[in-house]
Amino acid sequence: MADCIRVPLLLHLMCILSALHPIRGDNNGVVRLAGNADNLQNPAGGAGPAAVNPGAAERNLGAGASLPRRRSAGWKLAEEAVCRDDLTRLCPKHSWNNNLAVLECLQDKKEETEIAAECNHLLWNYKLNLTTDPKFESVAVEVCKTTISEIKECAAEELGKGYLVSCLVDHRSNISDYQCNQYITKMTTIIFSDYRLICGFMDNCRDDINTLRCGSISTGEKDIHSQGEVIACLEKGLVREAEEQPGAHAIKDDCKKAIMRVAELSSDDFHLDRYLYFACREDRERFCENTLAGEGRVYKCLFNHKFEEAMSERCREALTTRQKLIAQDYKVSYSLAKACKSDLRKYRCSVDTNMPRAREARLSYLLLCLESAVHRGRVVSGECQGEMMDYRRMLMEDFSLSPEIVLQCRSEIEGHCSGLHRKGRTLHCLMRVGRGDVGAIDPNCQRALQTLIQEADPGADYRIDRALNEACESVIQTACKHIRNGDPMILSCLMEHLYTEKMVEDCERRLLELQYFIARDWKLDPILYKKCQGDAARLCHTHGWNETSEMMPPGAIFSCLYRHAYRSVEQGRRLSRDCKVEVQRILHQRALDVKLDPELQRRCMTDLGKWCSEKTEAGQELECLQDHLEDLVSDCRDVVGNLTELESEDIQIEALLMRACEPVIQAHCHEVADNQIDTGDLMECLVQNKHQKEMNEKCAVGVTHFQLIQIKDFRFSYKFKTACKEDVLKLCPNIKKKVDVVICLSTTVRNDTLQEAKEQRVSVKCRKQLRVEEVEMSEDIRLEPELYDSCKQDITRLCQNVAYGNAQVIECLKENKRKLTSRCHQRIFKLQEVEMVDPELDYQLMRVCKHMIRRFCTDSEGKNVLQCLKQNKNSELMDPKCKQMITKRQITQNTDYRLNPVLRKACKADIPKFCQSILNKATADSELEGQVISCLKLKYADQRLSSDCEDQIQVILQESALDYRLDPQLQLHCTEEISRLCPEEAAAQEQTGQVEECLKVNLLKIKQEGCKKEVLNMLKESKADIFVDPVLHTACALDIKHHCAAIPPGRGRQMSCLMEALQDKRVRLQPECKKRLQDRIDMWSYAAKVAPAEGFSDLAKQVLTSPSKNYILTVIGAGVALLFLMGLLCGRFTKRITQELKDR
Repeated sequence: MADCIRVPLLLHLMCILSALHPIRGDNNGVVRLAGNADNLQNPAGGAGPAAVNPGAAERNLGAGASLPRRRSAGWKLAEEAVCRDDLTRLCPKHSWNNNLAVLECLQDKKEETEIAAECNHLLWNYKLNLTTDPKFESVAVEVCKTTISEIKECAAEELGKGYLVSCLVDHRSNISDYQCNQYITKMTTIIFSDYRLICGFMDNCRDDINTLRCGSISTGEKDIHSQGEVIACLEKGLVREAEEQPGAHAIKDDCKKAIMRVAELSSDDFHLDRYLYFACREDRERFCENTLAGEGRVYKCLFNHKFEEAMSERCREALTTRQKLIAQDYKVSYSLAKACKSDLRKYRCSVDTNMPRAREARLSYLLLCLESAVHRGRVVSGECQGEMMDYRRMLMEDFSLSPEIVLQCRSEIEGHCSGLHRKGRTLHCLMRVGRGDVGAIDPNCQRALQTLIQEADPGADYRIDRALNEACESVIQTACKHIRNGDPMILSCLMEHLYTEKMVEDCERRLLELQYFIARDWKLDPILYKKCQGDAARLCHTHGWNETSEMMPPGAIFSCLYRHAYRSVEQGRRLSRDCKVEVQRILHQRALDVKLDPELQRRCMTDLGKWCSEKTEAGQELECLQDHLEDLVSDCRDVVGNLTELESEDIQIEALLMRACEPVIQAHCHEVADNQIDTGDLMECLVQNKHQKEMNEKCAVGVTHFQLIQIKDFRFSYKFKTACKEDVLKLCPNIKKKVDVVICLSTTVRNDTLQEAKEQRVSVKCRKQLRVEEVEMSEDIRLEPELYDSCKQDITRLCQNVAYGNAQVIECLKENKRKLTSRCHQRIFKLQEVEMVDPELDYQLMRVCKHMIRRFCTDSEGKNVLQCLKQNKNSELMDPKCKQMITKRQITQNTDYRLNPVLRKACKADIPKFCQSILNKATADSELEGQVISCLKLKYADQRLSSDCEDQIQVILQESALDYRLDPQLQLHCTEEISRLCPEEAAAQEQTGQVEECLKVNLLKIKQEGCKKEVLNMLKESKADIFVDPVLHTACALDIKHHCAAIPPGRGRQMSCLMEALQDKRVRLQPECKKRLQDRIDMWSYAAKVAPAEGFSDLAKQVLTSPSKNYILTVIGAGVALLFLMGLLCGRFTKRITQELKDR
């Protein structure tokens, strides 16, 4: 204790005060000591104070004249005339017989005017006498005999030098003896009333007092007994130095130690801090009237009311100064030092106790050290944790208690946060600046804020952050009432309700401000730290809770954790189950705001400003970055890509989307949503149910946006990436865009199928997922970028009011195919070619005919679905909407043989053989408008096609005979004629061949040659098979059954049978059939006149296909025979003439 603040003055004063003031009225020993003390200090019995210790009076600015001599026995302050009036006026009469009670009463009066100057001098000399007589040490030895033996440090002190009482003051918190404790307390009260009575204080701080002008120390100046203001002035100077305020004076180390020691020694009783006591007297009565003095209770009470409106500004200032001293040395807080003493020793948080301002003494170090123990699961006493919480809350409430904040954030406070100091508002304002919401922040200020948040650790208990607590009280009461008050899960609950109806704006703002800093240090989330500290140490090389690495960027540990949470890595590098669940929880919450992802914000700062400055709504910034993925700088593109890849695996990261899609999830996807590990199933389910009635606009937009993002990189589709990664590396290397990868793999599958390869190059699991991706892409034209880009103008011009979903835009473009620009037309043709080969990719067909496919085509392969639907098109059970869709697809197929894969395969030899001239004029990516099919129809009529091709053309003829729209050439050339001649039949759309019949009947009225030619071709085709003429077939159905049942259809056989029956007078045909047959004969005759044979072969075909073939052949045969006979006769005649000429 040799270098402690020791002053014989202090020691003697304590002894005497205790002796003067009996602790218990019935304690004879103490009364006796008090009497002895009075005798010792009676100036009348001998020399005055100067005589006892002549140097003391001078060194302590001696008090003026010594007291008048009086009798040595029982001298009382109350008997002095200079103080009698003040005593009568200010002190109760029962205290007059006790010098100490009188002294306490008078010295606690602050204003000079309350006590006469002469009385002040008297009090000063009296106190000086108490502190300068070494005889009083014996009183301390007597009163504190037991205590001295218990405290080894004090027992070892040399007597006679005044160090014993100083030692007892140092250890007064350990004094259990009641009499000794009261004695030491009273002595301390006297000493702390004047800085000049505190041992060594004057010697250590004389120069600093003069420099800072904290008070007068010159001999002869007026001395008042309340010189606590001098200490308060020095304390403020110490604070200014710590905050590096402009003009701050560097206080000497010895004085700093003395100041902090004084603050420490006055920490248990606020009476000992004279400046604060007088500044807060009224506030103490107002706020802490029932709070007992001692053990720092009054300090704590006043601290808790510091920001009350009724608190006086002077008291608030004094309290703030003391709090700042506590921040520099935790021992200045009696309650904290006492409560945490054993824990500090246990966890080695206090290394150099001889250096009050050393790093280990700072409040921040204590908090970080003990918080680290708590977070590591160590036991810290409840009393200590309670004290820690009080001071953590104190740091969050008043930024000025952190000198680093005051120093490093000065410009930010002046520029953005001035006048908001109360209740933590300035700190939250600085957090808002730190987030980048208001101006820019200096990196040093940012680091200071991060350090303060770690010290206060509000993540462990939201109540520490008063501003957050007050702002979110209503939300907590409604949304989080099921969680215990103060539980760390409260913050998690608030995050889960971010941007919901239960959240209020002020709470939302405060929460995001705090979470911004918690997100930058994974240790500040206590639940995450508890669950993941082992994994973080093993996988991410972390330090202890209260250790930081300057080399580790903000958020790096959490980034490391979530990379291991979502990557399939070797067993030894996987996260534990509890840690993974926690990482996923936090990732889900923080994905709401890009600023809660430090790595994303750091790398994408420039791109956020460039592309997304106007995106201020929740979740919009990340969507914006994803939309501009190709435009981002490489670092930003990588981190956005990685986050998007994680979303594809666990779409619940998109919390806002999940909330919007809650009805759909509950109705259709609850099974996959309940899975703890999401592997892309939930998003796939949402896509498949995108058009259910439960789907709302927000959910649909969000799902579509994610689909649009996925096409940028195949890695963004988790299931596709997992299923096809090896196939992509093998078959489609160097291709990144998902749409290109899908096309590459689809083309490979299609080629292998068409070439009937023995083994498919694309794996089964990839082919299965590829089909899912292809179907999803077909739902929205925007999911096929090349098609979308090619048709943007056409969409704006032709499909402006059509919604993108359900492939409606694509269907609109198909219906307006003839009006499309060349580039778009080519793309649509290519799309239709793919869809016809694989009808499952035809989204509209599969959607409209979903139930019909289940009814009629359950056994059909995917590629045969359309063929199956066509075969059942005229069933009574067929849904009208599906039937209409099937007709549309038939119309499309008949425009080009390449859009009919069955026909293309059946006629692959016939098409180049008979229609090569048409193929020579064709282009690879535009329709032939049915020219090849028309060519094949004519060859069918000529009976020159192969059997497979003939079967397919027969089907096409039968279908187009019922619906003229299925004949592209007829529709192309006869649209105007149909409108003019057959409007009623066309409007009926009965698909019974009435329009074709109308054109045949009105053949003579047709003006356009192209249309007339097509009608003539129809007539020619109808000769080949009666099924091609539905009206005639309907009229003659009974006659065919009766007269031609044994004759197989095709090649004109049944038509010839009916013609022979018409000519045979023995056969009686149905009147309608007979009439229709006669009409057909007239039409064919007219057709023969209008369209004469174009050569011998054409003539021969006409004859062979004519119903009057036998008659015509008989006539032709008779004519040939006649010519032959005439030839013979003429030949013989000319031979004779020639011979006669020769004979001449």
